[in-house]
Amino acid sequence: MVCFPPAAGVGDTCAMIDLDEVGALLGAEGPFARELPGFAPRESQQAMARAVAQAMDDGEPLLVEAGTGTGKTFAYLVPALASGKRVIVSTGTKTLQDQLFHRDLPRVRAALGLPLKAALLKGRANYLCHYRLEQVVADGGALAPAQAAQLRGIREWAAGTVSGDRMELDAVPESSPLWPRVTSTVENCLGAECAFFDDCHVFKARRAAQEADVVVVNHHLLLADLALKQDGFGELLPPAEVFVVDEAHQLPELAGQFFSQTVSARQLLELRRDALAECAEVSAALSLLQAPLGALDLAVKRARLALHALPSRGAFDVVESDAACAEALAGLAAALEALADALADQAERSRGLALVAERAQALAGRLQRVLDGAADDAEVRWYETSAHGFSLSVTPLDLASPLRLRREATGAAWVFTSATLSVAGRFDHFARQLGLDAPRTLALQSPFDFQRQALCYLPPGLPDPSAGDYTERVVEACLPVLEASRGRAFLLFTSHRALRRAAELLEGRLPYPLLVQGSAPRHALLQRFREAGDAVLLGAASFWEGVDVVGEALSCVVIDKLPFAAPDDPVLVARLNALREAGANPFTAWQIPSAAIALKQGAGRLIRSEHDRGVLVLCDPRLGGRGYGKIFLASLPPLPRSDDIEDVRRFFATAGQLAQCPP
Repeated sequence: MVCFPPAAGVGDTCAMIDLDEVGALLGAEGPFARELPGFAPRESQQAMARAVAQAMDDGEPLLVEAGTGTGKTFAYLVPALASGKRVIVSTGTKTLQDQLFHRDLPRVRAALGLPLKAALLKGRANYLCHYRLEQVVADGGALAPAQAAQLRGIREWAAGTVSGDRMELDAVPESSPLWPRVTSTVENCLGAECAFFDDCHVFKARRAAQEADVVVVNHHLLLADLALKQDGFGELLPPAEVFVVDEAHQLPELAGQFFSQTVSARQLLELRRDALAECAEVSAALSLLQAPLGALDLAVKRARLALHALPSRGAFDVVESDAACAEALAGLAAALEALADALADQAERSRGLALVAERAQALAGRLQRVLDGAADDAEVRWYETSAHGFSLSVTPLDLASPLRLRREATGAAWVFTSATLSVAGRFDHFARQLGLDAPRTLALQSPFDFQRQALCYLPPGLPDPSAGDYTERVVEACLPVLEASRGRAFLLFTSHRALRRAAELLEGRLPYPLLVQGSAPRHALLQRFREAGDAVLLGAASFWEGVDVVGEALSCVVIDKLPFAAPDDPVLVARLNALREAGANPFTAWQIPSAAIALKQGAGRLIRSEHDRGVLVLCDPRLGGRGYGKIFLASLPPLPRSDDIEDVRRFFATAGQLAQCPP
């Protein structure tokens, strides 16, 4: 039972509302309908609220797939806040985290009239560190003019910010190399010994979280907390009675990162840079450490050069079979070990040097673990190179077990929700990845009228996606669609190579602005897309989800292929082999479900409100030519389908339902 303040004019006594009837709060007679302009009661939203309340009451995990437009945020916030329990809500991105905390949560709290404390908590890399800012300023020169200007902006902002959250400072791009230098990590934080500890933004945020009724985090922080607890190194988040994981479909992939052990060129070069900065605080330290620091720098460069001769990603046996790579990594391990020993000799001279020494030792142990080999078949070793660096990793194949153990250890109720959790109506794939055995599930269809608002066009005559001219044929098939839609389209690709080729083919052929991923930051491209009103945007992975363009500016979404994971992913290959050895069919047990969920995300960009109309173009002929194509189509909303371009033209020429295109 929860006590709510009475409605205006009702008197002074509180109205007692049973949590079993929490859905009524979102009904036509509830506080949201009375107080929020434009709020429309939805039965699916109320059903979700009741299911969440029940899950919190009995402690059983709940999976909820809530189609676009359900209003899932209110559907879980209302019972969560009304429960009187401490709740942690985790979102997929920092942008969604800010939206939830600054917009949605205050509206729900105000409508319910509950005096609850809420806190926003991010990973420490999001908060300004006064000590490290002072180090960068003391370092003086060695900054390019653009970075020097950014540093001035950071210093001005630092003097007035209350939260220290770097999202406040739009003038400095999130990708700026200055941010890692003026924020802290677990390894380089001085803790209570820091001269700025009383003003530390990280610890202020954590103290606020400890005192809050509702804490809003993101998946990165949630998983980092679970990983710390698994290893017995403490915790980042306060204990909670309820965990709500929004955009939960992202969790399995992110879990692989947090339960992996990785050594990267970036980590090693940051270690060297931080060690040099600490040497400036201790007399004669630089003269003793300069040689091993220089040796590490040279070893990183040699390893990077050797690894870049290999494919950009692969299993570690590819590295071991290449003599030059094996020699370079052995040299890297020796240089890192030598630096760790040298730093250990200086560790007692300052807290900063002690922390750098601990980091060096930890990285040396991690690198040796990668080089020595995985402990058993439950792990996979792999490498990846980028334009300027490399990473070496050991990743567990079974993420379900640690996730299950940590989840059960909380003793809390867990709710997982997203618009894309099921495959053809089944939640098995997602549940298996999280170690959930027969969880309670709820699938809520979008309230949008897809029969009237949308059409799915399957272009005829396209070759198999493996054909050498496949992208050319896709572009040719899309041109009449783009003419009918008058631009206003996303073209989503499963690879950057196909995206670049499509950009070449479309250059100069469209009377609409052509925006291409990589030519500007994502947020800038989206702003230009919205402002243009008739643009065509070409995007890859980062545009398949988390992008919300409401209105006529986005009236067509084209998807070039079924989004099967890249076959060169060494972790995926190892997982598929493990499934095969266990007697399962890896294609049907893993690859199809994963691709179906990804396809649902991409398709979900099209219809974002009850007023949107648009055409979804699915170019992959396997949808109709292979048996598994039915699984993908059954996983999508019930759109009318057609393979006739005239239906597309009629759709954009009229506002009515396409009765001639049955689902």
